[in-house]
Amino acid sequence: MAVYERGLRMIDYLIRSNRSFRRFDQSVTVTRQTLVDLVDLARHSASVRNLQPLKYILSWEPDPNALIFATLTWAAALKDWDGPAEGERPSAYIIVLGDTKLTANFGCDHGIASQSILLGARARGLGGCMLASIDRPGLRAAFNIPDRYEILLVLAIGKPNETVVIEPLGPEGETLYWRDSRDIHHVPKRSLDEIILGDKIQ
Repeated sequence: MAVYERGLRMIDYLIRSNRSFRRFDQSVTVTRQTLVDLVDLARHSASVRNLQPLKYILSWEPDPNALIFATLTWAAALKDWDGPAEGERPSAYIIVLGDTKLTANFGCDHGIASQSILLGARARGLGGCMLASIDRPGLRAAFNIPDRYEILLVLAIGKPNETVVIEPLGPEGETLYWRDSRDIHHVPKRSLDEIILGDKIQ
């Protein structure tokens, strides 16, 4: 029972602490083996019809990292912020691809796989961010990605260097995240009462 309870607390902690981090300590490196281990978690995750159509490109060195960074748009809700500055950028990336020779519809596979990867990153003292706002033609050209692979997501990974806090939605129901004068990142979340319908459906 004690082992079960410790495991339960760990899972709760990983999920609650798994925020979308956008600033990192770039001096903390992430090894290729760490990325391989994270992708292995994705490999063991659920896949629609067990087709397993996802493929991955790993990047952990400065030059390819810079190529990826140039294709990404960060935090569109923060109008006065262009993304992490040098020194605060991710130390690694995982490009998530869908193999169209296996299926034309990837369903929720890439979301499931990416969540597994980011939870694994948190367990290793790292953090990350799922990015879908990507210059896909630019990224495809930079890495010579064949047309058969659809670019689904880019996962930025590194040692988080920012504070992200969860708070209730305000009276206007605004869901946009924001940063205060101390650069603390605030993320509003709907309450359990709002999202659990229970017996409210008539």
